[in-house]
Amino acid sequence: MKFIYPAVFRKTENGTYHGFFPDLECCYADGDTLDDAIDNANEAAYNWISLELSEDDCNLPSVSDKEDMELQEGDIVRNISVNIRFYEGWDE
Repeated sequence: MKFIYPAVFRKTENGTYHGFFPDLECCYADGDTLDDAIDNANEAAYNWISLELSEDDCNLPSVSDKEDMELQEGDIVRNISVNIRFYEGWDE
């Protein structure tokens, strides 16, 4: 199953990038470059969604529209796609 959530990336004072997901509470990623931060965001989102799916009361949040986000000048928004494979015996 594919999940797509927007991530917001900001350049820090020391030139690295910090990313966060407005829809995924406490889901963050950092990287020395934007590409590194995007790769780390993909892993962070995968871990966040996998953990949520393993909960008995799974409640995945709705996806925000870019127009509804409070962005700062210079923010970069990327949609992060996470593929999670369900195996035989998965109870949806």
